[in-house]
Amino acid sequence: MFSLHIDTARTWRGGQAQVLYTVTGLRARGERAMLVAHPRGELRRRMADGSEVIAIAPRTEFDPIAAWRLGRLIRRLRPDVIHAHDPHGVAMAAIAITSLPTSPALVASRRIEFSIGQNRLSRWKYEQVDGFIANSEAIRGRLLASAIPHTKTTVVHEGVDVDAIARMPAADAHTALGLPRGARIVGNIAALAPHKGQQDLIDAAAVVVRSVPEAQFVICGDGESRRALEDHIRRRQLERHVVLAGFRTDVVALLKDFDLFAMSSVAEGMCTALVEAMAASKAAVATRVGGVPEVLADGDTGFLVPPCDPAAMAARIIELLRDDALRARMGRAAVERARACFTIDRMVDGTMAAYDTLLNAGSFSR
Repeated sequence: MFSLHIDTARTWRGGQAQVLYTVTGLRARGERAMLVAHPRGELRRRMADGSEVIAIAPRTEFDPIAAWRLGRLIRRLRPDVIHAHDPHGVAMAAIAITSLPTSPALVASRRIEFSIGQNRLSRWKYEQVDGFIANSEAIRGRLLASAIPHTKTTVVHEGVDVDAIARMPAADAHTALGLPRGARIVGNIAALAPHKGQQDLIDAAAVVVRSVPEAQFVICGDGESRRALEDHIRRRQLERHVVLAGFRTDVVALLKDFDLFAMSSVAEGMCTALVEAMAASKAAVATRVGGVPEVLADGDTGFLVPPCDPAAMAARIIELLRDDALRARMGRAAVERARACFTIDRMVDGTMAAYDTLLNAGSFSR
């Protein structure tokens, strides 16, 4: 089967990693897979295996010129499946296929815990989609609540390279981030965006450091909320305890040196950073949102807490920082769960099965 994958983002987040894993994983199985990506995007740069990446950059969500270019590409390549991995990619593909006498199946990945079809154009583009791959049962539920037929949806949990992460040497996070020796590091890896809830994590840090003065909170990532978070850190007088480390390419190696992982999102699809933390043998404290309860086994690989509840998050962080044996036991259970449930192989196999199931069921008929 020949699949054409589209991701238009310039940034590098969990979704872009999944696109890379999907395309390279399909190719490793002998399938033909090609990628359309932003010409200056991080995804195109990281697809450094010598394979062709076709550069198309829509200027807006509904860019007719970009869609025309994609339509010409589809006519030339004739893929069996177009797999759009982001909302702009879905729009570009939806416009492109309307100009074709016959078109491939259009599949859309859905990784975010927001409803779809908020306006007429958005509803139209999703009406053109033949099948949705949700990264969790929670996201599938969102699709069903948005009136997407059950037969058009399937769940494929995301995956990471568990064995590579487990083998990776840990970085010296204290030196790399300028932290004092003896600091107990609580790490967060996420875009700096309102739905990631880092303001709540900062509020939790204010409670934690009163009980565990050597605690240091490191937030890796960048985004629209950076200035607001900097201001909040200053207001809480936590400059010595909370570090905004920015976007880093060594984030997994740093994660290996953290004491535990904290995820404070108020909306989440599945959170691949949490899976990476599990693969790095880290216990985690995470909010009970979206597909996160499908990933973290509460009381076994970490603790789930309510969203927007800094006190509850702080209490669990303090418990884990004070109990080395519990933290180590949960870390061991975490990597075992990651290896059993959230590998790249399982994700790619699930994607291939989704293509086959949806095609054979006739869900893609126009």
